[in-house]
Amino acid sequence: MNSATNDGFITTEAPKPSQSISGLLLLAATIAAMIWANSSAGDSYHAVWELPIAGMSLHHVINDALMALFFLMVGLEIKYELQDGALTSIRQAALPIVGAIGGMLVPATIYTAIALGTPAASGWGIPMATDIAFALGIMALLGDRVPAGLRIFLAALAIADDIGAVLVIGLFYTSTVSTAALAAVIVIMGALMLCNKRGVHSPWPYVLLGVVLWVAVYRSGVHASIAGVLLAFTIPARGASSVEHQIEHALQFPVSYGIIPLFALANAGVVIPDNLSALATAPATLATASGLLIGKPLGISGAAWLAVRMRWASLPAGATWYGLFGVSMLGGIGFTMSLFVAALAFGSSTHLDAAKLGVLGGSLCAGVIGATLLALRGASRDGHGSDNGKNNRTITPTPP
Repeated sequence: MNSATNDGFITTEAPKPSQSISGLLLLAATIAAMIWANSSAGDSYHAVWELPIAGMSLHHVINDALMALFFLMVGLEIKYELQDGALTSIRQAALPIVGAIGGMLVPATIYTAIALGTPAASGWGIPMATDIAFALGIMALLGDRVPAGLRIFLAALAIADDIGAVLVIGLFYTSTVSTAALAAVIVIMGALMLCNKRGVHSPWPYVLLGVVLWVAVYRSGVHASIAGVLLAFTIPARGASSVEHQIEHALQFPVSYGIIPLFALANAGVVIPDNLSALATAPATLATASGLLIGKPLGISGAAWLAVRMRWASLPAGATWYGLFGVSMLGGIGFTMSLFVAALAFGSSTHLDAAKLGVLGGSLCAGVIGATLLALRGASRDGHGSDNGKNNRTITPTPP
């Protein structure tokens, strides 16, 4: 995750096409889930995920246990960007942070306005997050058509978005809380921080205490995936051989190419009813799709415009408002985190399929529109040189 290895999401270098593989696997898993759930073997789709494993269903093992590893990866990236990366200083972070705030508040407001007074109103957090794997996967496919400044903006915005999503999950989608288990969480966190302070550089104490931390968080009533973020902030950082780098390197392949596609396969299967119009016009569907497709790009670009207008920040080098709006459209790809919040908001209720359909439809449209806008911008620049070469600059974030 450090800049020396270029393992982080935020980099001035043009992404390689191979970096889109994770996003393509997500797409393939989503399509497979939809086909499986609506095939003649559709009953087996739901039956498989209810298979018992260690006192939990397979579905809960994926969503509660394996996704904690995904959140650990997210937490490590957030920590790096806050300490040494693009979110280090107010000056560097102003535009993506303000954009992320707008990109969370506007979709939540649109969702609430549409679903207010219905049982689906509790899903207001669903369209608030950006799926970094999908968004950066599309960036990788577009290559150098997107200026480095806009790539940094989108990646930093997605990281700030993840911070907001984690806070929303922890504060608003936690039902009951066990004070005894929370006390255990505090004790374990203290032990982890002590390991850090005393310079323990073997990953195993953090791994073992991390497992115990997961159990305590799981029993506390707070969603167990939050344990991954808590663990990330206690792990020693800095240096190519740091514990943070070792753990991130060990998790990168299984999380990106195994856990996330598996999560999509287990959660994206929406059974399409004969009367599709009823599901498509359900409040949860309309509110979620509108939040992602309309709320995210308007919230991100509108907040960014305000930040520039108020002179809190400036446009990234080589960027135009057209390009920033195209990137803001990619911010409407909610997918992984949106499906995750939908499961927390609705459980197994009838609103869950509607919310899933809204996530899939809104994310697909936002991704296609955003990619098309950016591709057309790149084609125009290459064909006519209208940007006078400015968009070809490779920039380095301003040091803190």
